[in-house]
Amino acid sequence: MRWWSFANLVSNTGTWMQLTVQNLLVLQITGSAAATGLSLSVQAAPGLLLGLAGGAAVDAWPRKLTAAASQAVLGAVAFTTAALVAFDLLTMPLLMVLAAVTGLIATVDGPATALLGNDLVPTKDVPSAIALGSVVHSAGRLIGVALAGVAVAGFGTAVAYAANGLSFLFVAAVIPFLRPADPATRTRTAPAPRAARRPARRGKRPSSGAGTGSRDGLVFFLRRPRLVALAGITAVSAVFGRNYSLTLAVLVTGPLAGGTEEFGTVSTVLAVGGIAGAVIAGRMQRPSVRLVAGLAATGALLQVAAGLSPSLFLLILLVAPMAVVESVSDTAGTTLLQTDPPPHMRGRVLGVWRSASTGWGLAGPPLLGLLMEWAGPRGALVAGGLVIVGAIGAGGVLQTRLHTGRRGAAGLDGPAAASAPVRELSTAA
Repeated sequence: MRWWSFANLVSNTGTWMQLTVQNLLVLQITGSAAATGLSLSVQAAPGLLLGLAGGAAVDAWPRKLTAAASQAVLGAVAFTTAALVAFDLLTMPLLMVLAAVTGLIATVDGPATALLGNDLVPTKDVPSAIALGSVVHSAGRLIGVALAGVAVAGFGTAVAYAANGLSFLFVAAVIPFLRPADPATRTRTAPAPRAARRPARRGKRPSSGAGTGSRDGLVFFLRRPRLVALAGITAVSAVFGRNYSLTLAVLVTGPLAGGTEEFGTVSTVLAVGGIAGAVIAGRMQRPSVRLVAGLAATGALLQVAAGLSPSLFLLILLVAPMAVVESVSDTAGTTLLQTDPPPHMRGRVLGVWRSASTGWGLAGPPLLGLLMEWAGPRGALVAGGLVIVGAIGAGGVLQTRLHTGRRGAAGLDGPAAASAPVRELSTAA
């Protein structure tokens, strides 16, 4: 796990070096801000359209081999981009093709590397491993952004892509030497038996088609109330909150009359708060959907207060707990997502989540931009926070009513029938 964490730190550093210069590169080639958004959309599109298939592949293929191969291919794409930039051969069509290939490989790489990391620790330590991953991600972001500025200033844009390629190859080289913590886990890194991957329906033989595995993941997800609730909470929080790089940037440079240095301070506080929240989340053993909902609502109320803050100093005081709460909530939700499904379904469940999260990730910024145009940055933060709190509150009331209604129906059916719904609800809670 120490080797895996170090490899991920190297990989995240390289990724953020590339992301830092990617938009600048598109602007240099086209001079169009719209083209920048288009390149990001092209890279995200495979996750939206093929997330289910990518998750099914992770469940069907040996996990270590899948992760190592996907990392190597991503490294090859980064090296190719670096060479094209260095020799001044990169055009917009080539850049779009490379972005699409990157997004396609990521549909497999994302769930494969996430689940591989969980296999390296005992089951009881998986929440801590996920929290450690959040710390590594935040640290890699800080280091990568800083190194990108130095590398580009001294050596040019191509260096950031080359560094990212080297980081992918380093991870691919480490993977073969990783050992699962539990010997039983070794069977989970190999393809699951056909019967386990595709449970037979009543009266029908299991299908051997690849599409069935993807569909089974979606059916499992939709029939799991806690996963559906988690998706709803995360979606509304992502669309109406969380996009602080947009809302807080406009708030700081607009109503609060700050500049880039002041926003840099706010961004640093957000990053440090994220790391602190991940460390705190590492102590969680069995997070629940109610915990995620409570943290999301708390973060939304802090967002409302931030929108009303009269000074930059007060905003910074509010941003710190906002970042901590958001990080703990995200880590708790990720732990639920990766541990709730049975082992042979986890890749497909992560595939469903990738498709859904890509959807709200693409929809969030435009909707938030329209809200800011209509209500301004303060109004967008306040209205967005209230929408999140209202949606979570409405979901809690609905869940309570359904719970009460099922208990009442079970009581009418007699003692023998009463126990089954209660057991079902306790599993879904």
